[in-house]
Amino acid sequence: MAAIGSLVFCTDCGNLLPVSKGNVKNILHCECCGADNRDTASKTTVTQSKPSDFPSLLRQKLSIVQSVERHKVQTEAVVNETCEKCGRTEVRYSAVQLRSADEGSTIFYTCDCGHKWNTNN
Repeated sequence: MAAIGSLVFCTDCGNLLPVSKGNVKNILHCECCGADNRDTASKTTVTQSKPSDFPSLLRQKLSIVQSVERHKVQTEAVVNETCEKCGRTEVRYSAVQLRSADEGSTIFYTCDCGHKWNTNN
């Protein structure tokens, strides 16, 4: 007789046996082949597995995720744009979608001299 969870099967024919009483002394009679089977449902089976036993693309993606502190993220890039205040030709900018999705982004420019301006594209 073999037990899978709370189900008990006949060792001779594999037929599902009547409900187990969970007692080793209990004999379960197979109605299919007539064999008498010892009730082994009372035995405890313990299994162990590691995450690596079940490979998963999702698990692999999660293992490469890195956390970044928001204030350390560089959100500005450098562009060739002339500063109206000091005339410098290289300024930093960032694009933000402030209006609805079907309208252009707002570009914020910042010069090293401290001058700031924006344009709506």
